[in-house]
Amino acid sequence: MVLVGFMGAGKSSVGAALSRRLGWPFEDLDERIQAREQRSIEQIFRQSGEAAFRQLEHKALRSLVGELGASAKVVALGGGAFAQADNTALLEQAGLSTIFLDAPAEELFRRCQQQQVERPLRGDAKEFHRLCEDRRPCYLKAGLRIETVGKNVEEVAAEAITRLGLR
Repeated sequence: MVLVGFMGAGKSSVGAALSRRLGWPFEDLDERIQAREQRSIEQIFRQSGEAAFRQLEHKALRSLVGELGASAKVVALGGGAFAQADNTALLEQAGLSTIFLDAPAEELFRRCQQQQVERPLRGDAKEFHRLCEDRRPCYLKAGLRIETVGKNVEEVAAEAITRLGLR
């Protein structure tokens, strides 16, 4: 099961909740990249650029998908990963369930402002909204869309489990 969506959508939080509820391992792709590279996502962007980061991201995703085999896992992708056609194709080929955690750009921006997480592409409100809207058509290609506004993390996780018929 792969969680996709824009920054602030709750992919990591919902992923951890799904992991607890299902008893499946959880992995955040950005954390995998940071561990492999021994530097933060922000440092990778600043030192190597977005194109280099996207290559590292695809390599990490390909490796993760290859490790899955028949074992179930909850995976949270970074906000831009599902907007890359090669990543979407890789997930499709692997037959993995994809869930788009959706919320309006205003809500996502508000959530990001409350977090102490560095986000290299956050920018100002206008740029944030533009990037969010640019990526939205990609996210809508996910197999399932869950609206997250007005729901807590546990409610979103429960909805994902129910809608996927896992319990």
